[in-house]
Amino acid sequence: MRIKQEKMLIFFCMLSFFILSFIIIVLAEPIFSQFLFGLNDFFSTCRDPEVLSCIGLTIGTSFLATGIACLFGIPLAYILARKEFFGKRMVESVIDLPIMVPHMVAGIALFSVFNRHGMIGAPFSPIIRFFDAIPGIVVAMLFVSAPFFINPVREGFQSVDPHLENVARSLGASEWKAFYKVTVPIAYRYILSGIGMSWGRGISEFAAVLLLAYYPMVASTLIYERFLMYGLAGSRPIAVLLMLICLGIFLSFRSVRR
Repeated sequence: MRIKQEKMLIFFCMLSFFILSFIIIVLAEPIFSQFLFGLNDFFSTCRDPEVLSCIGLTIGTSFLATGIACLFGIPLAYILARKEFFGKRMVESVIDLPIMVPHMVAGIALFSVFNRHGMIGAPFSPIIRFFDAIPGIVVAMLFVSAPFFINPVREGFQSVDPHLENVARSLGASEWKAFYKVTVPIAYRYILSGIGMSWGRGISEFAAVLLLAYYPMVASTLIYERFLMYGLAGSRPIAVLLMLICLGIFLSFRSVRR
């Protein structure tokens, strides 16, 4: 029995190694190919104002969407972690829905609600425009990235012993003070993890942004347009630059999280 278990362990270790190697090869190959055969194109891309503007817009709008997710997601995650109420399972399922639905479906749903004649887009049109505007990009990123923030934060709050909050309450702290003085500091790693996952998911969104706010262009739509116009040679340098920037941000983020 022990020999069989050791063989199974070796098998799963080898399988994990091959899967990890495959992922690394797929992600690293465009970068190595770009640096081996197209350095001039890459450096030209790094100086292209349109490319830099699109990447900056992508990072900024994704951070804005993550900030909105933090503002509304932390109280919601705490309620889901601590309270039992009628319809809770339905609320959790609705939160998870953007993870499961195809991206194009999410884009169509957002477009139907936030376009000029939509349920939300029409009444807000005198104040704010969503279609082909920065608010539309933020809404699209927020819709698809919110579950990646709320779920880790909810798990973080669930990992905090409620007795610690009760002790703080018994010492005179209000429910709100016990929350941000006791619960949040203990669960902060989960909150940081949710911020990183939500931000990364927002940057990666394409279909919902494409349907709701093609202009101004974010990095994904620019890469798509360059690929249609110039093929791999015109789109790969932008993709490589975005991958390197995201890699640097994630490394910095994980260093801070440690």
